[in-house]
Amino acid sequence: MIKIIADTTCGLPLDILKQAGIEVLPQIITFGNETFRDDTDMDTGSFLEKLRASKTLPGTAAPSPSLYTPIYEQILAAGDTALVITPSAKVSGTFRSATVAAGEFQTDQIHIVDTSTIAGGLGSIVLAAHKWVDAGLTIEEVKENIMEMASCERLFFLVPTLKYLHKGGRIGGASKLVGTILQIVPILTVKEGQIEPFDKVRTVKQAIRTIVDLTAAYCENNPEPYLTISQCDSEPLLTQLSQELTAATGIHDIPRYTVPPAIVVHAGPGLIETSCFVARS
Repeated sequence: MIKIIADTTCGLPLDILKQAGIEVLPQIITFGNETFRDDTDMDTGSFLEKLRASKTLPGTAAPSPSLYTPIYEQILAAGDTALVITPSAKVSGTFRSATVAAGEFQTDQIHIVDTSTIAGGLGSIVLAAHKWVDAGLTIEEVKENIMEMASCERLFFLVPTLKYLHKGGRIGGASKLVGTILQIVPILTVKEGQIEPFDKVRTVKQAIRTIVDLTAAYCENNPEPYLTISQCDSEPLLTQLSQELTAATGIHDIPRYTVPPAIVVHAGPGLIETSCFVARS
């Protein structure tokens, strides 16, 4: 049997992951000398309260290799295969931690996949992998499907300020936008695992319209677009974007997720993100 291991950066609610039998590891949030797991010690709401009261920006750390070790031991002892599905190694140390921990075992039954994405799209990939495992696909078939699906993602997001991305060193090619004197709203994306600018418009309204139009085109005649919306502290935009995407795509009940604290540390409050996947040939 293949056992999937994910982490909180996939943005899926913990109860959904546990119900599916998917192991989930935390990211670690640091406020000065204090550390918190973002699965048991702190959720996004309590994180925002602490962030607003803090005079300094928090940091993050990937789950340590020691958190993977007992999970690997349990899976291997049962004669099963471990499949670790991680966020982009260019924005998170999770892939490295999982790999370091796997090095303690002399086995080919631990497989680690870097999806080159994060948040809603990563969550969609985790759920799709769970479906493929249930359907009886082999580990190699599941890994191949994951990489193919990841290459088909179309992700867009907006943040009120680039300061969090800049301070956290996760800004990638979007660094060229820092310090601009123009009054612009950058539409950002993830390309080859790192954050890049996609477009620049003058207003949030224009940005939403651009994202909706692009996403609707990707979803057209697409039986499995895996469309999701992720946000933090962006309820008005979430409602607007959800309504406009439903009207443009005809997709009702679009999954809406709240991103975990580890993502908010680097993107900041006010984040809104869409993810979908173009039809695979």
